[in-house]
Amino acid sequence: MQYEPVIGLEVHAQLKTETKIFCGCSTRFGAEPNENTCPVCTGMPGVLPVLNHKAVTFAIRCALATNCKIARESRFDRKNYFYPDLPKGYQISQYAYPIAERGYLSIDIEDGLEKIIGITRIHMEEDAGKLIHDPQRARSMVDLNRTGVPLVEIVSEPDIRSAAEAGAYLRKLHSILRYIDVCDGNMEEGSFRCDANISLRPVGDEKFGTRTELKNLNSFKHVEKAIQYEIQRQTYLLDEGKEIVQETRLWDPVKNMTKSMRGKEDAHDYRYFPDPDLVPLIVDDAWINAVKADMPELPNDRKLRFINQYKISNYDADVLTSSRNLADYFEATAALLNDKKLAANWIMGPILAMVKSEGNTIEDPPIASTDLADILTLLEKNLINTTAAKTIFEKMVSLNRQFSEKSGRLKAAQLVKEMGLEQVSDQSELETIVDEVISQNPSELEAYRNGKTKLFSFFMGQIMKKTRGKADPKIVTQLLNEKL
Repeated sequence: MQYEPVIGLEVHAQLKTETKIFCGCSTRFGAEPNENTCPVCTGMPGVLPVLNHKAVTFAIRCALATNCKIARESRFDRKNYFYPDLPKGYQISQYAYPIAERGYLSIDIEDGLEKIIGITRIHMEEDAGKLIHDPQRARSMVDLNRTGVPLVEIVSEPDIRSAAEAGAYLRKLHSILRYIDVCDGNMEEGSFRCDANISLRPVGDEKFGTRTELKNLNSFKHVEKAIQYEIQRQTYLLDEGKEIVQETRLWDPVKNMTKSMRGKEDAHDYRYFPDPDLVPLIVDDAWINAVKADMPELPNDRKLRFINQYKISNYDADVLTSSRNLADYFEATAALLNDKKLAANWIMGPILAMVKSEGNTIEDPPIASTDLADILTLLEKNLINTTAAKTIFEKMVSLNRQFSEKSGRLKAAQLVKEMGLEQVSDQSELETIVDEVISQNPSELEAYRNGKTKLFSFFMGQIMKKTRGKADPKIVTQLLNEKL
């Protein structure tokens, strides 16, 4: 039997506030265990939570960026369950009245098509702490620094039908949250993590199958691999006539398989009830309009503008707007050049290649955008050729590794002079060199004229060798065509 996967994703995104959602403790990652704690976030008797205004503003941003309807009144509830890193014995969350509902995202799928993925709701909540298991001793330790860190949970509709679509949706959402600067998106630190609900049904059926939940997936590859494995596992069970058990499972990236964690809870298991210490949250039009006025350009809008303004391809625009910092870097470079495509090619080529090879991000580029523009300006003016440009680029990168600042040192034009890389563009001078190379290689000349046209690159190489790579390749190509 053929089965159709039905997938919904629940994304937890940590908001980039300096303090926690209900107290003034720092949200800084990497502090000593239990350093960023107080009586409020550790759940001491008699303390009262106070809602973080900035966290609400960030949640409104999330709602606007994902086309959600913002609730004018939302409420906080207590989600009751026991776990050692949840000191109060309940988590403050939103259940019946979330801050936003009924949104959507558009994702790119195969053949250049788009698909709309619905968003059921966005709600605010506090994070739990973290257990640290000591492999040497039979004990676990609790770190409550993360307790009370503000989160939004973004719940999709069950509109996703494959692991690839799930990956596309997550990457799109990740990009948007970073664009609007509400989440740093650091998946290794748990700032952006995902739970996936997966079920199968016979193709053509409307009724959903029994679902399993994959918990705390913290990389795009893990999400895609885990979903694909779960689809295969459930397919096998159904083909064997066995039942799917509703449960929570974990992904084991070493064994590349999911394993059972616990029986899946439903909403009634958490015994939600309104938090008596927090009044209803009222969001008026003035607050929403203030957030709208402060919203940056979103990825889709920026991509369309890049295509129209800079006359670059859909693919180029897609790559260059994949992160806000990359788009900013491109625009800063392109603003100083006539040839915008040249800027796009170099950023997608040498710049991103070096960023990737060094394990960095575009937030820490190998050279400043002004330095890259200086190199490309010399290239535009035919003062250097591509080979020389790459040499200057590598030299500037080397200088950046020696100095903390990325400007104020030797400029590209100075390096060209010091390294003797000025392009030879004098036609008479180049014609003399071309004649010399041809006369010095009579057998290759005869072979070329007898049909071995691939020897053209041999002559080009000899000329570049004589000029130490400084000859203008356009002029050399023209002269060689004439003389050969």
